[in-house]
Amino acid sequence: MNETMVTLVGNVATQVEWRESATGGVARFRLAVTARRFDREKQAWVDGATSFYTVWAARALGMNLTGSVAIGEPVVVHGRLKVRDEERPDGPRRFSADVDAVAIGHDMSRGTTAFRRVFKGEATPVERAGAQGKEGPAPNWNTASPPASAPAPSDAAGAVSATGSPAVVWESATGTAEKAAPMGV
Repeated sequence: MNETMVTLVGNVATQVEWRESATGGVARFRLAVTARRFDREKQAWVDGATSFYTVWAARALGMNLTGSVAIGEPVVVHGRLKVRDEERPDGPRRFSADVDAVAIGHDMSRGTTAFRRVFKGEATPVERAGAQGKEGPAPNWNTASPPASAPAPSDAAGAVSATGSPAVVWESATGTAEKAAPMGV
């Protein structure tokens, strides 16, 4: 009830990472939000300070996010703001700002996008090429690993993004990367 809801407009700063959890899947990425102001002396718009937020998207939102958003793309994020205060014995106190996303979309004031409806049971986590057409590194969440019972991916039913990228690449705690199979219906 007493939650701080925010709407942020910024650019995707890191590759979207996906992992399965006991409560369903979750995706995360870093969002860069740069304030802009008009400088009367220069008669031009100038960039101000940049703030970074970690955006978390659970279940279907996170799964759809993995195949829809790439590094550098402008997005609008709406969700619950959570500021964490961490006191570390080996260093200074750290603060971080997280957003548990309720809705995420492209900022269409800066470009166009194409929407593709995903029907129940159809969504699968996918990896998309970055803004410059290059894939980013595999996610490195020490606890992330592919489901043990996952069947081998097939080209006919394999999950691909709009750019034709392969299914999500998981990195296990040992550091070896494996392709995860598309999730079942």
